[in-house]
Formats: sequence, structure tokens, C-alpha cells
Amino acid sequence: MPTHTSGKHPHDDAPDTAAAFQRLAGLPEGRERDLIRQEIVNAWLPMAGRLAGRFRNRGESLEDLRQVAALGLVKAVDRYDPEHGAAFESFAVPTVTGEIKRHFRDHMWTLHVPRRVQDLRNRVRTAHQELAQTMVGRSPTVAEIAGQAGLTEAEALCGLEALDSFTALSLDAELPGSEDGYSLIDAIGGPDPALDVVVDREAVKPGLRQLPERERKILYMRFFRDMTQSSIAEDLGLSQMHVSRLITRCCTRLRAQALKDAA
Repeated sequence: MPTHTSGKHPHDDAPDTAAAFQRLAGLPEGRERDLIRQEIVNAWLPMAGRLAGRFRNRGESLEDLRQVAALGLVKAVDRYDPEHGAAFESFAVPTVTGEIKRHFRDHMWTLHVPRRVQDLRNRVRTAHQELAQTMVGRSPTVAEIAGQAGLTEAEALCGLEALDSFTALSLDAELPGSEDGYSLIDAIGGPDPALDVVVDREAVKPGLRQLPERERKILYMRFFRDMTQSSIAEDLGLSQMHVSRLITRCCTRLRAQALKDAA
């Protein structure tokens, strides 16, 4: 296709597809219409690629951004009405840019962040970049960022915090300063089995008070001092078998009492 050089389009290499759009509008669904539509899309793909390049280095690969931009371009071609008089480029640029921004908003946030906070993040990010160009040796303060972005300091702080929500750190990521592969998951605690023991001990306290002193002593030696049945039997002058029967009988009684109290 010929290149439009009259200055009508901001890009010097913007293709002149006005005639193709007029033909497209008058054709019914079919092979000829599909071919002209594809011809228009191919002509404007370089522009879509340049728009995608504006969003590089934001956590998404340039190739993926180009695919998203191409999708936005197809939507622009399908929705454009040449009868409205506006040049296609003036319609396509915001359509493609909006498609890329929606991609970031809907697919690139690892953590769910409200749209209002996402907007604050974008304004804070832009303000930070603008201020960084004029400051040497230091980073802008929250107050300076708020002033540049036209936000309150609380809103600017919220936007700054959202910068860290764009991606999540893997639990397998090695912690800074670690030399032995110590990862984030190693620093996260888990359920303490001892908590269940505390609950069980509290549940059997009333029943323990009702046991004879000898049975209480046997249970204490077995479960608190972790003594074997043979050691308990030797210490109390009983047979190991008798100690075993007493422990079983006491535990059964305590369990039944605890269940009864719970009910």
C-alpha cells in the first residue's frame, strides 16, 4: 500500500487505507472481505508494534505485548466506521493502547488489587519517573510524589505500596544474604502440634481430679515424665501388666468423661 505523506497522520509511515476501508464497508461477509480486512491489519501492524514498545520493561515480554496490540488492532479495524470522517489512526491508537492497558490490569497483577489502587499505582509510578529525571543523588519523597501526581500523601503512599503488589515473590525464592539456599518458605511457621496437646490436657483436667492418687501418679509418670510401663511398675512395686491395665482403664475413663463434658 502507498504511504501517506501529507501530514494527516502523526506517523510518517502511516499507510493510506481510506480506500480499503470504503471497499470493506460495502462488502458482505465472505472471502473477498476477509482478504481486504487482513490487508488493512497487516498495513497497520507496525504501528501496533510501536505502541506495544511503549509498555516494555513492565513485567511482560515484548512479544506478548505485540500480540495483545495486534488483537487491539483487529478490534479497531472491525469497529471503525469511515463514514464518521475521522482518520483510522485517531481511532486505532486509543483502541490498541486500551487493549494493552486492560491486559496489564486483568492479567499481570499477581495479587488482587482494586482498580482504584491500580490507578493510584500508575499515577505514582509516572510521577516518580518524572521527578527522578530532575533529582540527583536522592529519591523523591512521598510528599513530592503526591504533589507531582496531584494526590494526597495518603493516596501516594497507597500507590507506592501497590507497586510491590504487581508481582509476588515465590516461596522458593532464596532470601537475601542466604548462602545455604534458605528460602522464604523456610521462614514461614506452621501449625504447632503442641497446641492440640494443650487442648487435650485442659479437657481431661476435671476427670484427672476424680481419679485415685495412685492412678494420677501413674498417668503423670507415663505421659508427663515419658517413663516406660516397666519403669513405672518397678518404681511402684507393681507388675508391668497391672500398670498397663490401669493406664488403659484410666484413659478410657478420661476419654469418656471429656466427651460427655463436650456434649
